[in-house]
Amino acid sequence: MSEFTRMPAIFFGHGSPMNALEDNRYTQAWRGFAERFARPQAILAVSAHWTTYGIGVTAMAAPATIHDFGGFPQALFDIQYPAPGDPALAAKIAAQLAPLAVQLDQQWGLDHGTWSVLAKAYPAADIPVVQLSLDMNQPAAFHFELGKKLAALRNQGVMIIGSGNVVHNLRRMDPRSSGYDWAIRFNQAMRQAMLDGDFEQVVNYQTLGQDAMLSVPTSEHFLPLLYVLGAKTAQDKLEIATEGMELGAISMMSVLVSQDG
Repeated sequence: MSEFTRMPAIFFGHGSPMNALEDNRYTQAWRGFAERFARPQAILAVSAHWTTYGIGVTAMAAPATIHDFGGFPQALFDIQYPAPGDPALAAKIAAQLAPLAVQLDQQWGLDHGTWSVLAKAYPAADIPVVQLSLDMNQPAAFHFELGKKLAALRNQGVMIIGSGNVVHNLRRMDPRSSGYDWAIRFNQAMRQAMLDGDFEQVVNYQTLGQDAMLSVPTSEHFLPLLYVLGAKTAQDKLEIATEGMELGAISMMSVLVSQDG
């Protein structure tokens, strides 16, 4: 029997980095995830904000806090999330994804897709965190399959998180809008497909035509979801943990995969 508690896999709809400073229903839910489950031995994060050509995994002992944004208050730039890294876990991930080539990265660190949610869920920053990059050379199905390959880590005390947004169109943001029709339709279609277990529809989200093109104009915020869905096993339940549409075009839906459904 494993000495570790099986960890959940969680997709965080992270929205604005300002959530790291704010107390709202989304950030309260993120904190609730941490309170609900046993403390992980480590966290593997897939963030919308580390895109590469090829696969990288952070392998340094002390990853830097990356402030990869502009135009926000100084208080946001002052946030540090000094979680340790885990070079041994990074090497294990590289081995698990073989024969795919995985670069043990010494440059990146933790970007805001990762630390803005973990600062709420695990504010002590004392759990080792590694990030896996998004290989933008690859189609959606590739990322879903990587999630399947990484699922076994959950039995070894590793929490798998994805951080992005199901709907993410910065050019169409409007503070007056409670949600564009296309955004609501696409978000609901993805929500229902996940609850139905129809992950093929989620992977093939582009078949939803114009709604998909407007909701996912670039794929980096959508792809982290596929790692979490790929990490789901037959024993797991899936639940929609948070919902909301901000500025008309940013879905805050979070998705939880666990045996504690």
